[in-house]
Amino acid sequence: MRVNNHLIRATGVLLALLALSTPAFAAGADNTQEPDHLQIKPIVDARLRYESVDQGPLEADALTLRLRAGAEARLGKFSILAEGEGTLAPVNDYNAFPFVIIDGQRRPQFAVVSDPQNVELNRLQLQYKSKELTVTAGRQRINLDDQRWVGSVGWRQNEQTFDAIRGEAAVGPVFLDLTYAISQRTIFGGDAGPRAAIGGKFIFAGLGTKLGPIQGKLFSYLIDYDEGFALPNSSQTYGGYLAGSVPLGKATEFSLRASYARQSDYGRNPFDYAADYWSFEAGTKLAGFNITGGWERLGSDNGRAVQTPLATLHKFNGWADLFLTTPPNGLEDAYLSVGRTFEGVKMLPGLNANVAFHQFDSARSNLEYGTEWDASAGFKIGKVGLLLKYANYDAKDFGADTRKLWLQAEWTL
Repeated sequence: MRVNNHLIRATGVLLALLALSTPAFAAGADNTQEPDHLQIKPIVDARLRYESVDQGPLEADALTLRLRAGAEARLGKFSILAEGEGTLAPVNDYNAFPFVIIDGQRRPQFAVVSDPQNVELNRLQLQYKSKELTVTAGRQRINLDDQRWVGSVGWRQNEQTFDAIRGEAAVGPVFLDLTYAISQRTIFGGDAGPRAAIGGKFIFAGLGTKLGPIQGKLFSYLIDYDEGFALPNSSQTYGGYLAGSVPLGKATEFSLRASYARQSDYGRNPFDYAADYWSFEAGTKLAGFNITGGWERLGSDNGRAVQTPLATLHKFNGWADLFLTTPPNGLEDAYLSVGRTFEGVKMLPGLNANVAFHQFDSARSNLEYGTEWDASAGFKIGKVGLLLKYANYDAKDFGADTRKLWLQAEWTL
């Protein structure tokens, strides 16, 4: 009942904000010279996606439609934001949950597509924002750095958010970022039982600076889960990164990024381990092509590998998503990508294409997991972004051969 009451109150706030979003108030919102006037900004976006999966003996076909709607009301340095999210599946020949649960959306005869049908309160937050300080409290989206450790999992239809309080401050060239969260609102939605929202105590802390072309940050992530099924992912991670670029001429540069972290068990994690994380990436632009190469290592110790359960995992280690959970022997990913934006095609504005290759190996035991090719192409027609995307994983010592295809249209107000 308590969750339902919260949802009723949040819905009331959302309706009130939308009711205020009339032309009379919208006219006031355009007057940026008067920050003491109430400003209302509607939030609407929709995404239609077809996903096809061919994975060993299992296949899947999913046609899903995601809609988000809400509004942000701002008065001076304070704002309140409310946003609902819903996903429908006109074609649901897929398994929405990669874990055992008694529910109609658990269909083990199909391959997994983690886009369950769902209606939920996605965000409800109160924020104070000035030039030097931002404080956000409530259910919110959190994307830290490249989202390797904490992210909103934006690729999936249902977004990951956190019930948290976050503070961001700038003191001269130094910036600080501190978050305390009590719930991870996962991508699996309300039908996922205890995995819909995983409680715990989460602390994300960062201290960074930028000096000329070099940017650096030290970070720590403390994850202490409450639920028994999540305890193996309770961990403490301490590390940092350095990133910078060197000009190679008038129109190009050479960029570098290096990161290191040390992760070990934390809280009531039943495993005893301490493993290292490394990543190196370099990129440049050559003859109009964006070329990026890198190497990432998620180490292993005592049969337990580095895990990143709060990350936007689809961004890393191949789009086929074979390594959402790091194998016990760890993972090494050597990759190369080539992309280009074609600016002269008037009929296809924003046309871009990208191809990437991954070589996957274990961090221990000399296992060759497999290889993967990824490719995408996209462009825009008005406010509608269109995307074609493909992933092809060839298995050796891990998983099964996997082919995935996506066709997507996305519109944002």
